Amino acid sequence: MATQAAPLFDADTQARRWIADYCARATSGDVLCDGDDPAWAAMLEELATVASDDLDHVRERVRRHAADIGMGFRIIGEADERPWPVSPVPLLIGAGEWAAISRGVVQRAELMETVIADLYGPGRLVERGMIPAALVTGSPYFLRPMVGLEPPGGRHLHFIAVDLGRGPTGEWRVLADHLRAPAGAGYALENRLAINRTLRGLQARLNVQRHAPFFAAFRAGIAALCRRSDPRIGLLTPGRFNPSYPEQAHLARYLGLLLVEGADLAALEDTLYVRTIGGLKRVDALWRRVDPRLLDPLAFDSHSQIGVAGLIDAYAAGNVVLANAPGAGVLEAPAFGAFLPQLATRLLGESLHLPNIATWWCGQPGERLRVEEDFDRMLIGAAFGPVPLGLPGGRTVHGGELDAGQRDALLADMARRPQDYVGQEIVRLSTMPVVIGDALEPRPFTLRVFAARDASGGWTVLPGGFARIGEATDLRASVLGQGTWSADVCIHGAEAVPPVSLLPAPDSHHVRRNPGTLPSRVADNFYWLGRYLERGEALLAAIRVMLGNSIDADGGAALSSATVGKLVGLLVGGGAAPQPASLRRSDLTAFARTAMEDEGWHSIATINRLARGIGEGSRDRLSADMVRLLEAPFPTHRGMLDRAGSLQRRYVAIAGLSAEHMGRTAAWRFHDLGRRVERAMAMARALRLFGMPGATADDLSTLLDLADSQISYRQRYLTGIARVPVVDLVALDPDNPRSLAYQAERIGERLRALPVLSDDGMPEAQQAQGRELSAALAMTTAATLDEDVLGDIERRLAQLSEAVARRYFLQGAEPLRAVGLTLA
Repeated sequence: MATQAAPLFDADTQARRWIADYCARATSGDVLCDGDDPAWAAMLEELATVASDDLDHVRERVRRHAADIGMGFRIIGEADERPWPVSPVPLLIGAGEWAAISRGVVQRAELMETVIADLYGPGRLVERGMIPAALVTGSPYFLRPMVGLEPPGGRHLHFIAVDLGRGPTGEWRVLADHLRAPAGAGYALENRLAINRTLRGLQARLNVQRHAPFFAAFRAGIAALCRRSDPRIGLLTPGRFNPSYPEQAHLARYLGLLLVEGADLAALEDTLYVRTIGGLKRVDALWRRVDPRLLDPLAFDSHSQIGVAGLIDAYAAGNVVLANAPGAGVLEAPAFGAFLPQLATRLLGESLHLPNIATWWCGQPGERLRVEEDFDRMLIGAAFGPVPLGLPGGRTVHGGELDAGQRDALLADMARRPQDYVGQEIVRLSTMPVVIGDALEPRPFTLRVFAARDASGGWTVLPGGFARIGEATDLRASVLGQGTWSADVCIHGAEAVPPVSLLPAPDSHHVRRNPGTLPSRVADNFYWLGRYLERGEALLAAIRVMLGNSIDADGGAALSSATVGKLVGLLVGGGAAPQPASLRRSDLTAFARTAMEDEGWHSIATINRLARGIGEGSRDRLSADMVRLLEAPFPTHRGMLDRAGSLQRRYVAIAGLSAEHMGRTAAWRFHDLGRRVERAMAMARALRLFGMPGATADDLSTLLDLADSQISYRQRYLTGIARVPVVDLVALDPDNPRSLAYQAERIGERLRALPVLSDDGMPEAQQAQGRELSAALAMTTAATLDEDVLGDIERRLAQLSEAVARRYFLQGAEPLRAVGLTLA
């Protein structure tokens, strides 16, 4: 009897089933169920094509794509990054509706530019009573040193973000403005990449507008304000502990900007420079993601350790563009929302296209009385950034949900300092679908939209932005907070969208082999990443030899106690663990556990943490695979030997990535230089302990294990183990990649390839020391190699490392005055 074939999966049927099921759960005003929108049906068909009827599968698939891109974020106070929570279901907005949103965002940007220019210029708005003086001077975001300074190009705002909420009837309202250091554009870009990789047919099927033209316009807009035709533009980051650092690194890489921290920069004679391995290089513009109060300790907060002394002088001289201008965040204060509608009418001659949520600033007696009368029907929040004492939990609260004690405390503090509070209407939000379990559930959302100034001085709006989706079903914007998931926002229409990209055209003939500027801090990081990884690998090798060879199945010693004692001394001398009580099995196991896991010592766990920190701070220059390996959790195998083996294989994988996948740039040269210096030091120490006259067979076998040269020795010498041949292989064989001589040759090669400051053709100190190191080894034989020679080799390596650091890793003021530093 013939079996009946299973019916083919029908994506259209599955999409309709999802829509029907979802609309049964949704409420009025939901963006999917308000009418029969064919765009949502088409998107869900694409989703069904990938997921079939398993929504959990497509959710995991988009998360994997997000992880491959390298998306992540950090919660303040947490040590580890979290994966970016992107939803597989994008928010769809039609081109007509989006045009109205864009028009409102551009109008808002122009209004805020006008207000900011007046507040830091003539001050007529305060003089005429249109803005209360206390609203300006009482704001922590108002920076008095910026008053009277004309920004380069005459523009204060270059990049803004606006949070929008969609009401149940479809109207859009402004919830918040972001002007100081607007975050999220990189996440919008990464969301789009993850969704495009998951729903590959969506772009063409719905004519989704692309992000690339927006970012190209923003980059061109900053460049147009610079004084040089080919400007050097940097993205100024607070560093890897900033919550959105992964986003900043991704944006810098995508836009071709130099990712810099304050320590990378120096201001000299009203000009800004970046410290590089080739000297000081001029910086023409900074897209800053640093709090403006921390930008320059001479102009603002003198305690700032992440700013650049003299930066504002360079800005005032017109030699560096800052996007956005310091002090522009004064309009971020929620209290300003009470005045923007009136200012729009007076300054622009029209009402706001995107209205604010209704706001009352309690710094005015009438408005304060209104807030107190409608207390139970309002949101009570901070008027400015700092949270006043009366707000329980330090966040915006619903007056009607406070208990009697909280209510009395808030009203009492509002009476003492009314200017610190605002009252706002409660906004109810539309919902959109999100995957919960294996179904689509409605959840409230807000939309963050971005606008940037282009080369003509006008504004362009990113088509989409990103949506933040709340976890609770409560539709109030105050409950949503920061959101639990994010979603791509696709603007679709009937017209085809040209395939614009910031990537070069397939038929482009422009060739570039110069990888760009390498800041000294980055060179320093790559050098020490190499040293840490090599140090960890050497430490693991010693632990594995000790655990694998010092104890046999019956608990007796396979290596002599003298050799085991030397291994213990090697680990103790490196600071990995304290001296064990004895060489018994139990004490050695506890000793090995400390050397691997105790971060109170220079253990494997400590080395991993240091290397992971460098990896997290180098996302713009390392592959996602490399960062993922560096961030991998500590293995949890039951046996110590298995744990050590797993870790060592991870180190080998990282070494393979750096050897076979990293371009031979200056950054790689410093990374490899660090590896070679650390390996040479480790080999010199091992030779002094296990390879000197009087060494036993156990000592020599251990030396070969530490140098990973057992197979090479056995292939070459079939008659047994002898000291001189072992020493020759480990110390002087130029073809053994673990030998001292091999490291010295590679060190010389890397140093010769690095830039020099002088043009007289003479070697610099580090290059001369590299040559002397090779010469010292070339004049030595295995028979004459003794502790004095090895001690001299270690001393030379330490001096060479110091010379490299002093020459290339510019720190402090002294290198700024050094003779020969080029200013370009």
